[in-house]
Amino acid sequence: MKCSRIFETSTLRCAERMVVHRRRIAIWAVVIMILAGFVAVSPAQRRSRAAPLRIIQLPQPKLTRQGGLSFEEVVVKQQTVRQLTNQTLNFEQIGQLAWAGLGMTEATRQIGGPQQSLSTAAPIAQPAQAIYPIMLYVAVQDGIYLYNPNEHNLRQTYNRDVRGALASATMSPEVVAIAGCSIIIIGPIKDPTGRPAAQARRIMYLQAGQVAQSIQLQAVSLGLTSVPVSDFNARNIVRICNLQRNQEAIYIISVGYPAESTSSGTAAVQQPSGVVPSVQNRTVPRAAVLIACQDNFNDRELFETMRVLNTTRRGRVQTVIASTRLGVIRGMMGGIAEAGILLSQLRIDDYDAVIFIGGDGAREYFNNPDALNIAREAAAKGKVLAAISTAPTILANAGVLRGVRATAYLTERAVLQKAGATYTGNHVERDGLIITSTGPIAVAQFGTAIAEALAEK
Repeated sequence: MKCSRIFETSTLRCAERMVVHRRRIAIWAVVIMILAGFVAVSPAQRRSRAAPLRIIQLPQPKLTRQGGLSFEEVVVKQQTVRQLTNQTLNFEQIGQLAWAGLGMTEATRQIGGPQQSLSTAAPIAQPAQAIYPIMLYVAVQDGIYLYNPNEHNLRQTYNRDVRGALASATMSPEVVAIAGCSIIIIGPIKDPTGRPAAQARRIMYLQAGQVAQSIQLQAVSLGLTSVPVSDFNARNIVRICNLQRNQEAIYIISVGYPAESTSSGTAAVQQPSGVVPSVQNRTVPRAAVLIACQDNFNDRELFETMRVLNTTRRGRVQTVIASTRLGVIRGMMGGIAEAGILLSQLRIDDYDAVIFIGGDGAREYFNNPDALNIAREAAAKGKVLAAISTAPTILANAGVLRGVRATAYLTERAVLQKAGATYTGNHVERDGLIITSTGPIAVAQFGTAIAEALAEK
């Protein structure tokens, strides 16, 4: 009997120990899973997820001579001006610099033909990225952007001003900290094509040098100056710019307005962003102003219309954006554009075409006095007047569609008919110099119709 009790007691204790052991195993399993989750999500990854993926569609690059400087003068100015002011640069200037370094846009392909590259950084018949996968990051006041040469846009990768941190990682902190923008040339540590390491790095450095030289020459032609920075802490640059492990910073080019020229008063007068030469003093190209709301414009209608006008074979059309707010405006799909002209200050005589862009936000212009007066004046002065999707309602409310064949979103049909228009429902409708469209599905036809109307004037 005693032995039986001892056996039962021992068995009970073993069972209790097993339960405790299993509980400990379960607790440690939970702890390990939690720790593994922390390890899996690194600080860089968490920061990357938090960064807004803003897309800034840049104005099409200018492919003709922009100033009165000869090549020799550009080279001399590049070497003599080395001090920058803290004046900011606009997206048009940044886009032109990025294109000069790495650009191979649809516009250059169409102008140069399918077999000819006009990429300034690659004097052979291939774009820069085909030779070596060079990338450009741009550090400005509102964060870091990655340049996409195929779409000619900037994608935001970080939304904080890192110029101070970037400056502390270089041997030229006073320049980098105040520059309007700093362009960081990035290359992969390992060549994805599998070339020998020595050969790959030689090609990478040569290509980066060509990119840097093109950016610096372009800066001078824009009335800017640049300071190359090659002495920096590469590891810190990778961390600051949140680069991948296989990427390394090769070169930094800080670009801004020249301090000497500004202080001495000898700087060439620069037109503000979005201002084009007067129509009377200009032969080519023709100019069009696209009027978009400051929030919730239709991304595709704006960007695709600009692309068509900038690349048309009937003669390139110079485009600018007007809105009720200067600077950054935002689309319904998250696209970013830059308005260079206030709607209230727009001069019709400076443009050959006035184009109203639709979208949910376009309703703010339906009864806006400035928008209605612009539509009336454009029609009275024989300008090409266009509107897409919901925007034809602006023309209707301005009283310029009476007796005109027009189209728009179906929701706007009653408004157009009440204003005396003949609503056709076609994707694109042109009646004389007035062009209307139903929306994004026909935006390429819309842009082409505008280009054709301008070519016929």
